[in-house]
Order: sequence, then C-alpha cells, then structure tokens
Amino acid sequence: MSRSPPNAIQLRSVGSQGTMASLPQPSAVQNPSSHSWASVCGSPPWGLSCLLALQHILVLASLLCASHLLLLQCLPAGGLSSSPAQLLASSLFSCGVSTALQTWMGSRLPLIQAPSLEFLIPGLVLTSQKLPLTTRTPGNCEHRARAQASLVLRLCGGPGCHGLELWNTSLREVSGAVVVSGLLQVMLGLFGGPGHLFPHCGPLVLAPSLVVAGLSAHREVALFCSAHWGLASLLILLMVVCSQHLGARLFPPHPWRRASTSSTHTHIPVFRLLSVLIPVACVWILSALLGLSITPWELSTEAPWFWLPHPAEWDWPLLTPRALAAGISMALAASTSSLGCYALCGQLLHLPSPPPHACSRGLSLEGLGSVLAGLLGSPMGTASSFPNVGTVSLLQAGSRRVAHLVGLLCVVLGLSPRLVQLFTTIPLPVLGGVLGVTQAVVLSTGFSSFHLADIDSGRNVFIVGFSIFMALLLPRWFWEAPVLLSTGWSPLDVLLRSLLTEPIFLAGLLGFLLENTIPGTQLERGLGQGLPSSFTAQEVRMPQKSREKPAQEYELPFSIQNLCPCIPHPLRCLCPLPEDSGNEEGVPSEPGETADLLPGFGEQCPGSSREELRSQ
Repeated sequence: MSRSPPNAIQLRSVGSQGTMASLPQPSAVQNPSSHSWASVCGSPPWGLSCLLALQHILVLASLLCASHLLLLQCLPAGGLSSSPAQLLASSLFSCGVSTALQTWMGSRLPLIQAPSLEFLIPGLVLTSQKLPLTTRTPGNCEHRARAQASLVLRLCGGPGCHGLELWNTSLREVSGAVVVSGLLQVMLGLFGGPGHLFPHCGPLVLAPSLVVAGLSAHREVALFCSAHWGLASLLILLMVVCSQHLGARLFPPHPWRRASTSSTHTHIPVFRLLSVLIPVACVWILSALLGLSITPWELSTEAPWFWLPHPAEWDWPLLTPRALAAGISMALAASTSSLGCYALCGQLLHLPSPPPHACSRGLSLEGLGSVLAGLLGSPMGTASSFPNVGTVSLLQAGSRRVAHLVGLLCVVLGLSPRLVQLFTTIPLPVLGGVLGVTQAVVLSTGFSSFHLADIDSGRNVFIVGFSIFMALLLPRWFWEAPVLLSTGWSPLDVLLRSLLTEPIFLAGLLGFLLENTIPGTQLERGLGQGLPSSFTAQEVRMPQKSREKPAQEYELPFSIQNLCPCIPHPLRCLCPLPEDSGNEEGVPSEPGETADLLPGFGEQCPGSSREELRSQ
C-alpha cells in the first residue's frame, strides 16, 4: 500500500463540502520517492484540479495533433478544403462530451477520452486504397509520414484545386468508418460483450497488451522527436527530473484550508504534480525564443473565434463497404485498448478490477463519442487514452473532478477553432517527448503486472513471449511485405490488413486465446481462489470490507440507480447486480464518497470514520 512522505499531512474529505481534515502522521518515515504524495479521500482542491486538468489537456493535445497529422499527411494530394483547426476543434468537442459521459455514468473511472491511435491504422489502410496503383505499395503511407517533418499541410485556395474532391471523399469515408465503429461499440456494450469476456482476461492477457500498447507508438514518437532531437531530449530530461528526482520535494505554504486541529502547514510535491506542465512550458517558450518553428501546420487567419460543431458541417460521412470493414477493425481494436485502460486505471487507483457492468457502460458511451465524432466530420474516434492514464501514474494523482474539468475544457475549446489553433503551434519535438514519456509509463506498468501470475511457469513464459513478439512482428511483416495481402474483394482486404496491423488487438487476442486454451491452474494464471479478476492477487490480500467500499466507485450515480428497474431485461448488464449495489447493512450507498485520488486510500478511510464524519 502507499505511504506518505515525511512531514506531509494525509487528507480526507468531510461530508460533501470538500474540506480537508488532517489524519495522524505515520510513525515510521518512509521513502517518499517511491510512493505517492498522500492518501487523499475525495477530490483535490479546485486550484490543483485545474492545474492537473491543464496537464491532461496538453497530453490530449499531443495525441490529437499527432494522430490527425499522421492521417492527413497520407490523404491524397490536393490540399485541405477546411482549416485543420476546425477538424481538431470538432474532434476535441467530441472528446469533451465523451469524457464527461464516461466519468458521470460510464465506467466512472477518471479516464480521459482522446483520438486513440487504434483508429489511425484502419484509417491509413482505408486511405491507401485511394492512392494511384503505381504508388499503392506496402508501407507507402508510413514512408510518406516519415518525411512529414519537412512537409506542411496547406489549405486549398479555390474550387480548382487538383484532387480536392478525392481528398474530401477520403475524409468522408474515414468518418463513415468512425461512425460504424462507434455503433458497433454501443452494441457490444449494451448487450454485455465486455462483461462476458473480461472475467476471462487474467494478468497474462492484460500485461502483454499493456507492454505492446507502450511499445506500439515508438515509431511515431521517434518521428516527431527527430524534428529536433535537442528540444526533445531537453523535454524528456525535464519530465524525468521533475517526476522522479524532484518528486519528493515538498513546498509550503499551500492555499488549501487546514484543519482546525492541525498546526502544521500542508506540503505538496510541486515538481511531481506539475511534471508535465513545467517541462512543456519551458521547452515551448525556449523554442519560441530561439525562433524554432517546428510545426507542419499552416496557420489560417480565417479560423473563427466561435463555431458550433454540427453534423454535415462539410458533408455527411460516406458509408461504403470499405468503410464498414475499417469500422469493424476500429471497433475491435478500440474496445481492446479501452478494456486495458479500465484495468490499468483501476490498478493505479488501487480499486478492484472493473466489474462487467462498468465495462459495458464505458464501452457503449465510448461508442457514442465515436458516433458523434464521425458525424461532426472527424476522421478519428474517441477511446480511453493510454497516454493520459500514464500521466495519472506519472503525477500520482487522478481524480474524477479533474476528468470532469478536462471534459468541460475540451467542449469549450471545441467551440473556438481559433483557440484550438494554439495547439498546432506546439513544436513536434514537444509532441514526441510528451507521448514518449507517458507511453514509457504504460510500458513499465505492463511489466509490473507480470508478478501477479507465476512468471516462472513455462506455460506463462511462452504465452507472454509469444503474444508480445507476434503482436509486434505481424504489423511490421505486413507493412514490409513485397506483395500486398489481396483476397480479390477490397472490403475484406481492408478488414484483414487493419486487424493484422493493430498491435494491441493482436496482443490481446493472442494472449486471450492462449491463456484460455493452454491448461493451467488458477494460481498459476494469477486467478487465485477463483476470483475472475486481473488483479486477484491484490484483491485477495485486501479485507472483505476494504474490497466492498472501493467497489462502489464503479456504481452509477444514486439518482440514476433508481432507473435500473425500468431498464429492459436484455440491457440489465449495464446495472450493478443487486448483491453489489449496497453496503454491508443492505442500504444503497452513493458512489463517489470514497477516494478517487491515487493511490492507497482504502486503509486511510475506514467505514466507521466516514460514517461518523457524515453524521456531522
């Protein structure tokens, strides 16, 4: 469990006022560099929440710009018919709506929704079908993207632009695939697909998926960093120093309200909590002072200050057989990625593994976000963001309030393309450095999950090694193959190429098949005592009462729980089971009362103390 640094006061929320009361300091002094800042029960103060939300916005902006830039560079030549800022604004707006829905009535975890890279590969495969036959070679888009640092996305100046209609058709077709993927995710969630599969996903399924998720973006990160290795190296160095070397430095005074019984100032680890904001601001300002404008976007003075995203802004999404095939692969890859994000976020917050009803709700609401993004003309859907989950681990702070603020800020920014255009001025090395550090955290978390199973078992060694290696080998194999995979039917070609070049989908699929077909004991698989959880080993060591309290974090808001009896029986998978919806006295309790700030809150908020405080 987590321990607090010396001289830091542990905090807990009192009632619903958000005030903080001090807890006794631990008697033993622990090493703060290897543990969390404090065990906090309840949301962080508004000032800190705004700073944490701003850092998540920077990480989201890095992923947003990177994914759109990689896709738009591979579209047929002819210029852009609309400002890139408007495309980014529509995508950011849908991310904000999806984030708010996810944290309110989805999985209830503080997950940020962003344009996942799992949408990028099917989009690249789909647009490659539009290339002339002489240039449609394996890896063509990838090779074109490698040179993107020297390219500029230019707006089309008039109706006579060459290839403009082809460009618009390609973009509409990708948007159609995003709509299809969203609808499929909604159906999977509504009918409880994740709930049936998730109990069979043990540590040997999750860990390879997280490792591959962290490794799969290394080419894109290297591509952006190569625009200026000096700035990229400086950013990565600053992030490492702030989060690790200076992470235990505590600074008073602090503007939070102190408890009346406490005479000690509250200390906070400023460098760790701001280990994204401080490096990004320093390197961004430095690049501006040195006159290093390393951005491939062409800024437009015609981007409006206020713009209400609405469907058919440019045209309706184009639904074709190829778009349907790409949408299926997008849905499968994004669903695999999101389920891994749920389990990873729950582990970081020291929560039990997400129950089936939370996974089903989360996946269906992510699908709604992708449908909205596609209808608004965005070429990228929304899914739970691995880089943002890595940011939670890096900052050692994750809160539902912060996620709500991120959603609100995304919606507000999505209404102003001129403000979103500020993101296009972020230098490419900054994008690469931020994504590199956050992806590295996801990778390391995947490695740390191996200890939950018997890694000395020959069975488990084979599953882990085979899943990771093949998930990285197959995509490279198909991109570098001298002859394209061809079945004679274009939609089937798109489906197979998309699925076989999605690393995280391949890792999850191979790990799931091998884990559930190769014989092994429950203890060997990390599923001790028959508990269907990816983190059973951790949950077994927790007292029963401690497991029940955090499990309430996944329940629906109290006002919505009353509507569960009215839901049709086939959709009851979205609601908690009756035996899980109450506390030990049988009285339903409103979720959100326990801690949602990482980590180690279970032992700091005993139920008796909380009830005593609530009665006050």
